[in-house]
Amino acid sequence: MSADSASLARLSMSLPAELFRQLDMMVEERGLPSRSQLMAELIRHALAEHEALTRPEEMLAGTITLVYRGDRGRVRQQLAESQADYLKEVISSQHVFLEDDQSLEVLLVQGPAGRLKALCDALRAIRGVHQLKLVTTTALLPPLHDHAAPGTRGRVRSRKQAGGAR
Repeated sequence: MSADSASLARLSMSLPAELFRQLDMMVEERGLPSRSQLMAELIRHALAEHEALTRPEEMLAGTITLVYRGDRGRVRQQLAESQADYLKEVISSQHVFLEDDQSLEVLLVQGPAGRLKALCDALRAIRGVHQLKLVTTTALLPPLHDHAAPGTRGRVRSRKQAGGAR
């Protein structure tokens, strides 16, 4: 028995026949080796979404995807101003122009769930933003700098060493 299989727990569930058929189709269409792998992925997504909604202090990483149109200069300026209020949370952004005078922007974010929700609310309130979706994960980016620990000479410390273990 491998180390991975030793830490597995078995789950038995009953589903309506049509839902079961759709689940099997999804497994096949995604080319996954088993239903278990798909169920684990779906559960991870649901847990990350649950944490984002119920634990505002929980640290999360993820993306915010926006589609907007309108006066690009005005909308982009307002988006930039809103993002500037969340400098600690916005790691990077990518922008592309779409057809029909639309733009797509993807932000890589990390921070407390409450702050990420507040950022989404601020961006959503900008006139011209048509779609916005936050996708989170509980896996975090590793710390790049540790300004509080003199003598580490720029070494990267793990979250556990930095006192941020979950």
